[in-house]
Amino acid sequence: MDEPTPGELVIVTGMTGAGRSTAAKELEDLGYFVVDNLPPTLVRDVVRLVDDSRGVHQPIAVVVDVRSGSFFDSLQANRHQQVTGRPTTLLFLEATEDVLVRRQEAARRPHPLQGGGRLLHGLRRERDVMADIRGDADIQIDTSNFNVHQLQDRITELFGTAATTRLKVTVISFGFKYGIPVDADWVADMRFLPNPHWIPELRPQNGRDPEVSAYVLSQPGAAEFLDQYLPVLGTVAEGYLREGKRFMQVAIGCTGGKHRSVAMTEEIAARVRAAGYDVSTAHRDLGRE
Repeated sequence: MDEPTPGELVIVTGMTGAGRSTAAKELEDLGYFVVDNLPPTLVRDVVRLVDDSRGVHQPIAVVVDVRSGSFFDSLQANRHQQVTGRPTTLLFLEATEDVLVRRQEAARRPHPLQGGGRLLHGLRRERDVMADIRGDADIQIDTSNFNVHQLQDRITELFGTAATTRLKVTVISFGFKYGIPVDADWVADMRFLPNPHWIPELRPQNGRDPEVSAYVLSQPGAAEFLDQYLPVLGTVAEGYLREGKRFMQVAIGCTGGKHRSVAMTEEIAARVRAAGYDVSTAHRDLGRE
């Protein structure tokens, strides 16, 4: 059997205020195992731990900044000697001096090399320290004219795959008597449909049972709701992807979260999945009654 292909190791570094945290967050959303502010001497140890716990296919991103100081020498040595056994990309983020000053002042944080001097002096020291590693970078991104979303898009363009850039949709059923899910992006109320609870033979069953599902989906208004609601979700999903969002949670509620919401959740999930999205379902309150 062929050995699994090692996942990529991305080393994120660059100037303070150039967007390292934004890049790291986007890589995390793309499925990377991210470690922030890692001394380069520990990169090999992190790779070994991830290999053992998650497998060699798990991509990794480590963020290294100027606080690592002389450790940069070991970072360069590790890269050139290919000690991790993974394909490695060094990503360097930078911006113009005036932009970096403005961003740091807006963040109201001192520069790590500022000491008792001015912010500008700290940035210039950092640029000197970073000169060699900047020259050795595989990818350099000047974020001077980028907003957060534009930088996220650039990271996705560089490191995203067809699998990681697909929208992941969770359709969750719930009971209104237990409260609306606080993390729902969209909420739909199925209490406009007759309640199977009042049908003696259906009461002990739930919305995943064929008899209950058939009953719910055959009720007046059910088909019309699905035919009109799914295009709305499709429009929203496309907009989410354009805005760089890759997770959407759709909550479907009824009184107790046992019959109507469960049946409709399963049907909506099946249709969204058939449209090509990565879909999972959850039934928050099923079995709670």
